[in-house]
Formats: sequence, C-alpha cells, structure tokens
Amino acid sequence: MLMLEGDAIADDNFAHIVQDIALLNSLGVRLVIVHGARPQIDQVLNVLNIKSQFHGDLRITDQPALNAVRAAIGIVKSDIEARLSIGLPNTPMHGARIRVVSGNFVTAKPKGVIDGIDFQHTGEVRRIDRRAIGQQLDQGNIVLLSSCGYSPSGEMFNLAAEDVATQAAISLMAEKLILMGEDEGLPASANASKVSDSKVSDSKVSDSEIISQITSDELSQLIPSLSGEHKMHAQSSLTAVKAGINRAHLLSHKVDGALLQELFTHEGAGTLITAGDYEQLRQANIEDVGGILELLTPLEEQGILVRRSRELLETEISRFNVIERDGMIIACAALYPSSTELAELACVAVSSEYRSGQRGDRLLNALSAQAKAENINKIFVLTTRTAHWFMERGFSEADISALPKERQSLYNFQRNSKIFIKELN
Repeated sequence: MLMLEGDAIADDNFAHIVQDIALLNSLGVRLVIVHGARPQIDQVLNVLNIKSQFHGDLRITDQPALNAVRAAIGIVKSDIEARLSIGLPNTPMHGARIRVVSGNFVTAKPKGVIDGIDFQHTGEVRRIDRRAIGQQLDQGNIVLLSSCGYSPSGEMFNLAAEDVATQAAISLMAEKLILMGEDEGLPASANASKVSDSKVSDSKVSDSEIISQITSDELSQLIPSLSGEHKMHAQSSLTAVKAGINRAHLLSHKVDGALLQELFTHEGAGTLITAGDYEQLRQANIEDVGGILELLTPLEEQGILVRRSRELLETEISRFNVIERDGMIIACAALYPSSTELAELACVAVSSEYRSGQRGDRLLNALSAQAKAENINKIFVLTTRTAHWFMERGFSEADISALPKERQSLYNFQRNSKIFIKELN
C-alpha cells in the first residue's frame, strides 16, 4: 500500500518515483496506490476564487469546494495514469506495459457535525471493496485509489488520503503501508525527547537526525509532541500497525530512490514503524554462528581480533549476545567468566554499515548486567586498536598482574594487547 500526497505528484522527482513503481510491478509486487490532491484542490479553488475553510486539519467541503475537489482529483488521477503509461523506446519505462485500474472501490460516509461544525461533503472511509481490489491485483494490475469515496445514495465525499490508505491497507491486510510526504521520516529533534524517555535506543536514530525505526508503543508516546504532516502520518501508521499491518514506512517523495532503498536495504531511507522491536538484542544460538563469523572474519584478518574457528564458536556460542536486524546479525559480543569476581569481555564487533547507532554500548550494557547478575563485579578486555572506546566507557588501563593466573598464562606477548578493567559497581 503506497500513499502519495498531491505534493508528490507535483514534485520534479515524481518521474523517478514512477520508474521505481514500474520496477516493483515488473518484480511481481502487488501495488495499491492512494493519491492525495490537497495542493491541486487549492489551485482550483484559487482559480474559482473560492476561499476554503478548515476546522483543525480538515477541509470543510461545501458544494462549491466539492466541484473543485472533483476537478483536482480528476487532473491528478489522469496525470498518474499517463505517467504509468509511458513506454517509449530509450526511456526507463520502455516495455513496461503497466495496467492501472481505478473505480468506485471506496464507500464513504459523511464526517458529520463536529464541535458544532458541519463538514458537509468531507467524509471518512466506510468500507473498502476488498474483493474487487483483490481481483485486480491477482491479474497483475496496479490499483489506483483517489482521496474520495462514494455513498450508496450516489454522493461524493472528499476524504483524507491518509484515511483511504490506512483503511485500505487494513482491509486488504497489506504487508506494508508506505506513506510518502515532504520529510524523510520522524525527526529526532527536541520533540523526539519523549522517545528516549520511553526507552527508544540510540540505535534507532540515524546520523541525519531521523528516527530510523520505532515500535508502535513508542510511537504512541511520541505522537502528542508532533504536528502537521508528521502527526497525521504517524497516527495513520500507528492505526495500521495496531490493526495488524506488519510494517509502516514514512518516506520523502523528494529523495530519489527512497522507495527502493527503504524496501531493499537494511538501513532504509526513512522511518520504519513496527508492532515489535525490529532490531533485537538477544542471546546467541547455534544458528547464529555463520552470522557471527561474517562479523569477526574481517576484524581477524586485520589483526584486531584473535582468530576463532567455527568449531570453537559452536562450543562457545552460549557466551555470545547478538543484535539481529531483520534476520541479519549486525553486532556481537561475548562474556567469559575468569574467576568468581572477574569476567572477560571479548569479540565485540559491529558491522561496518551499522557503527553509528551505539550498538556496541547496548552489548556492553547487556553483558555488564549479565555479569552483575552472576555476582561478578569486574570485567576486563584485551584490545590492540580500540583502547579509547573502552576508556570513554569507564575502563581503566591495568597491568597483566591484575588478570587471573590462568588468563595470564594465555596472554599473547607478541600481540601486546592493552588490558582494561571496569568496576561494575
């Protein structure tokens, strides 16, 4: 389920979005596109010299405004269909032959009177014709839904595109709901301070000050601090995920390739909303050995870590904690008790693609808590390259004599690793 605001259709990047849609269609992805028309409606109203009224974020659609809505939606709908019909030689769309189907798939009802205000021809979704849409998708067609709906009595209602997209996604039990707006996702700004208060980890905030992922429970606490498009899209995503949609995505229609990047890369291009934690820190199991080896091998080849065989990893797998992201192991660390009061932190590794999210801190905190639970009050680490990282986290340099006798006997003087110890109290 993909929602495009009217601003997206008017943006110069829309031609690239159409090409991305064509590629998804060629890959067999079943697509329902919902389009908005807010700026186009405003343009028609200006031409007709009609002043539109709003209450909250909703347009009050009287009869003159409804005529402008009809005209604007017709223009946007035909523009999208024309763009998806391009197939000239020497163009990215050559040979695409995309079939786009639209119709009266959305039954609407009046919004009614709210706070004493009659919204007239502004409505909300009453029902989605799931069977008819499903039949079109089964034939390989793209279904195009407009931000309008019709009542059994033949009336037309102006609907919010977010409402249509959300209700259609829920009715069809779509795998994803993708909302494309002006911004790249939810901002990790002062307004997002409530997210960290609700224990959203730093790993979910990207370098570009955008929240890269968030759970529905965390999002519900963030919504009161949002406004405008951020709030509307966040609320729609929350509604969809709470209703059983696996994932909702907030992307920018201005970023070329954002749609494909979000769908086909682990980092994505915006904000991902899930029902549960998309990135999980857990104890490793035998099935994680391959993923851990992929993390450790490049560091072993650089001499940063001591080489471990697959057989050794398999026997020591219970010592490891990992961070799993969408089925891929992206970070790991291990804890080896050396005495009744001292344990070694080892094999701290984070994938090079994910080193900006403080995942090493998450692993360190988890294993420190594990050590304390086992009544171990000190942890130590041997390192040749990352001394400052550990010092910044409360480790102090120590002499080899501070290690247990057994661990001293295994010390590799050729590597000349520095020893750091941290008090867990």
